[in-house]
Amino acid sequence: MTSWIRRRDHNIFANATSLLICGLLAGVVVAAAAFPAAAMSGLAAKAGGKTFADLPSELKTFSSPQITRIYASDNKTQIAQFYDEFRSDVALKDMSKYMAAAIVAAEDREFYHHNGVDLKGVARAVVSNNNGKSGKQGASTITMQWVRMSLAYSATNPQEVVDATKDTPKRKITEMKYAIQVEKELGKDAILERYLNIAPFGNQAYGVFAASQIYFNKKPKDLTIGQAAMLAGIVKAPTSFNPTSQEGYDQILQRRNNYVIPGMVEMGAITQAEADKAVKETLPRQVKPIGNGCVSVAKNAWGFFCDYFYRWWMGREEFGETAYDRERRLKSGGYRITTTMDIKAQDAARKNINDKISDKDKNALLIAAVEPGDGKVRALAANRRYKLDDPAHPQNKISSDPKKAKKGILGTYPNTTNPLLSGGGDITGYQAGSVFKMFTMVAALEKGYPLGYTINAPVRYKSGYIINSSNPSACAGTHFWCPGNAGEGEAGVYNMWTGFGNSVNTFFVPLEERAGAENVVAVAKRFGVQFRVSYPDATFANDPVSANQWGAFTLGVSASTPLDMANAYATLAGDGMYCEPTPIEQIATQDNEKLDVGKSHCIRATSADVARAALDAARCPVGDSAQLGQCHGTTAGQTHGVVKHPVFGKTGTTDSDKTAALIAGTTSLVVAGYLVNPDYQDHSDRMSHGIVNPAVWNTLGDFMDGKPKVQFKTPDNKKIAVGDQRSIPDVTCDSIDSARSRLEGAGFDVSVGGETDSSCPAGTAAGTDPSGRTIKGGVVVIQKSNGKDNKPDPPTAPGQPTVGPTRPRR
Repeated sequence: MTSWIRRRDHNIFANATSLLICGLLAGVVVAAAAFPAAAMSGLAAKAGGKTFADLPSELKTFSSPQITRIYASDNKTQIAQFYDEFRSDVALKDMSKYMAAAIVAAEDREFYHHNGVDLKGVARAVVSNNNGKSGKQGASTITMQWVRMSLAYSATNPQEVVDATKDTPKRKITEMKYAIQVEKELGKDAILERYLNIAPFGNQAYGVFAASQIYFNKKPKDLTIGQAAMLAGIVKAPTSFNPTSQEGYDQILQRRNNYVIPGMVEMGAITQAEADKAVKETLPRQVKPIGNGCVSVAKNAWGFFCDYFYRWWMGREEFGETAYDRERRLKSGGYRITTTMDIKAQDAARKNINDKISDKDKNALLIAAVEPGDGKVRALAANRRYKLDDPAHPQNKISSDPKKAKKGILGTYPNTTNPLLSGGGDITGYQAGSVFKMFTMVAALEKGYPLGYTINAPVRYKSGYIINSSNPSACAGTHFWCPGNAGEGEAGVYNMWTGFGNSVNTFFVPLEERAGAENVVAVAKRFGVQFRVSYPDATFANDPVSANQWGAFTLGVSASTPLDMANAYATLAGDGMYCEPTPIEQIATQDNEKLDVGKSHCIRATSADVARAALDAARCPVGDSAQLGQCHGTTAGQTHGVVKHPVFGKTGTTDSDKTAALIAGTTSLVVAGYLVNPDYQDHSDRMSHGIVNPAVWNTLGDFMDGKPKVQFKTPDNKKIAVGDQRSIPDVTCDSIDSARSRLEGAGFDVSVGGETDSSCPAGTAAGTDPSGRTIKGGVVVIQKSNGKDNKPDPPTAPGQPTVGPTRPRR
């Protein structure tokens, strides 16, 4: 207790008298303050006495709304804050000593000399109000005011709020009864601390912490005499004493200088000299704008991550049964939430996006980054400003969707709050092309097909999938789907290393047939693809019969988001464990209790050996070397050189280059980038890998810079790579028919290739590709001799067939 406070009177007679008088006043005096004394005194005394005795004396436990703060993964950098009332409780010891003195001088100068009810003040108010003097006197002590606000905040229904705040004799009686009990249980300092933390100070400031921030941009402990006196003076009527309005400025200046500060001198809290100096302190005419929610993030580039967190919170039943309950809990719970956002990864993603495309471009470059093994979302970035476009002064351009453009509807660039990267609302995702081939590879491995399994991929493959015969991709005169490759030169014999490295459609469609399209779709579901489009995506995905005929699925015709696919590829790097993506590292309450919500939740999506094997093949597209086989061909070969770590990934492109994608990852981070048009996906632009690829590999490279190199794990069962190897019969100089018969008899899939230099007679078998040994049931190509006795090329390594051209495919 500070030195200026006189010792509280604990005289038994005085206390007993106070309670007796208070009991009488509760029934008579307070009622008289509201009703004509002559007409109502007898009845009021009888009813009031009963009411006072029957009232409960203990307040309900409550917590006033507190600010929830959101931090980056370093647990230091604040991203955003959420609140219904801008308030954050602070201990009295952490407030300026002048603040306590000022509030007592402004609101209740007898605070340290009464037991919760100021009897003289009540009597004075009764006399004043019944004499018809202008302006009612309330005689509410600081304790009674705190009781009133406590009852309002602890209310469980609207009527309780009305009862706690409506100006009636019953409310006054209630406040008195509770105030007396509170004074018995709490010390004066504890009451003062609670009051200063709950009181409204205007301009969205609740409690002294918020007021110090909004009006003076400082901590409560640093308030000067003049500043503390101004804040204390506001509490009586925050709207009237608002210093940001001219009328309010004049009124609070007068109240501070002529009432509060002189009161502090009178109480002995400050000297006259200090008061003379304090009245010269200037008052603020403007207040600090206080951000609320994701539209007010500390850095705009963090907005999409903040939005992802907010949508995650709103989808969790642990925080309430309804969306309203969840939002109230977020905005009033006072949580300290440490998110998974990595500042280095997030800022690198935004920088690399900025280097390749403007925020004003109608096409969106979207980058999501996920940590393998735990699903922690480390970055979400786009070439968009996260903000609501002002309809009065719009910055957004007309929509690129012709139908919307005709109606004058604006597009979502450069400003939007749509969840472009994570999906939700109207955002169902984007077709991303060949990145989906990974699911086919996993399904095939699960079915027992090893990485070395070979298929002779033609220029155009006649599949067993039935489509409309009028579809351009149907085989001529049939209803069978006949997909082709990016170029005719890609025809040839491939295994999973080379087929994935060159992204050969006519390898993966027959592989999908062998594995079963419904099983490929099932893998995608296990790996977290959401299938947000109701038809055909969700319809086919949830019906195995329909999925069995979804041949185009392997080519990435189903919508997905960058976050979906970053996490799907992270499942490979996580040894086949699918971890639900999460923005949460830790949620702590005001009491520093750690909530077990949002932690990594992982389930096995495929075996560790299958994941490791698929990842080994996925090193080929991005220029790395496989550990179990050999890569021939890349589609984003610069990735490995930029990242300078063991890396895996895949490119993707849709028909007519309407989207372009690259996913690249290490043991530490998987980054997925999409270049799309969110407003109109049926556009005519050709999306460039020259934009999306560098943004992805540079983001990953920036994040990995300085980190130790960690090699990927290999399968325990090496047969998942090479399979059951069989010897290939030597058919050199046999007739073609004889060679075919011998090879087919050995269990191989035989075809005849082109001519090659050989000493064997022209038209006979010069040899096979591969030679020596290969996988059981694998493709063996008979090389036809041209009869020219030139030295033949050295044979390929056993089990490694010659692949088609390695021309990069986007």
